[in-house]
Amino acid sequence: MKRLEALAKSLGAAALPALLAIVVIALGFAAPAEAAQPQPWEMGLQPAASPVMEEITWFHNFLLVLITVITLFVLALLIWVVLRYNERANPTPSKTSHNTMIEVIWTVVPIIILVVVAIPSFRLLFLQLDVPEPDLTIKATGYQWYWSYEYPDQDEMTFDSLMLTDDERTEGQPRLLAVDNEVVVPVGKNVKILVTAADVLHNWTVPAFGVKIDAVPGRLNESWFRATKPGIYYGQCSELCGKDHAFMPIAVRVVSEDEFNTWLAEAKEKFAARPQPTRIAGEAEDVDVSAPTRLAAVAAQ
Repeated sequence: MKRLEALAKSLGAAALPALLAIVVIALGFAAPAEAAQPQPWEMGLQPAASPVMEEITWFHNFLLVLITVITLFVLALLIWVVLRYNERANPTPSKTSHNTMIEVIWTVVPIIILVVVAIPSFRLLFLQLDVPEPDLTIKATGYQWYWSYEYPDQDEMTFDSLMLTDDERTEGQPRLLAVDNEVVVPVGKNVKILVTAADVLHNWTVPAFGVKIDAVPGRLNESWFRATKPGIYYGQCSELCGKDHAFMPIAVRVVSEDEFNTWLAEAKEKFAARPQPTRIAGEAEDVDVSAPTRLAAVAAQ
């Protein structure tokens, strides 16, 4: 910071806005720590772990440069007008009212800029919405307040995923993000994610994959991702779904195909005897009360 102040003094006050803009660009391009979860003082995006997120990161950086250049240009024009055409420097005001060339320029240039922005924007939108042929399908259902997952292609295997309390977490597991049952997927495979909700609006979001999709009761939305490197990637419900909204994280473990097959064989046995939801008689709708009572402990933290 002292070096920055000294540099600003040496260049003069007029250079300070440009210097600040350079700092903003540097912060935007600075790669955050290699992690699949939020980091302290993190100002950039999480490292990309899917083709979609790589495109999102590129588009973000492109727009940052573009808007910074536009802002500096407008600032320079304002400074030039203030210094060149103030009453002291220009005591006799100009009577000019129209300039055809300037009006054409400030009409055509913004159109060109919008077209330049639109092309990669539409390309990114198509990449997000065009779901490729999946190698694996996972259905995520949002409940108040946890996620339930189903692997329809794997004997319809189903399990719940709840946030671990402070007493249940082990060393290395992040607070408010670690869960008891993680979603496990193989690396390098196309995973289609079907998202819905059983009660209120939820949102299934994993920043490192570039996936953020609403979970709407009575509706099935879909998205996809292809994890490019192994690891554990964390996300959270991004919809204000109630008082325990902050306590329904998402954890996706990406492993090799052999490790995935091993986990799948164990998971089919582990979750085979999952109890069916208990139905409360006399209710207008069937109510699922089979979720672990640990929800109360989570809410009490």
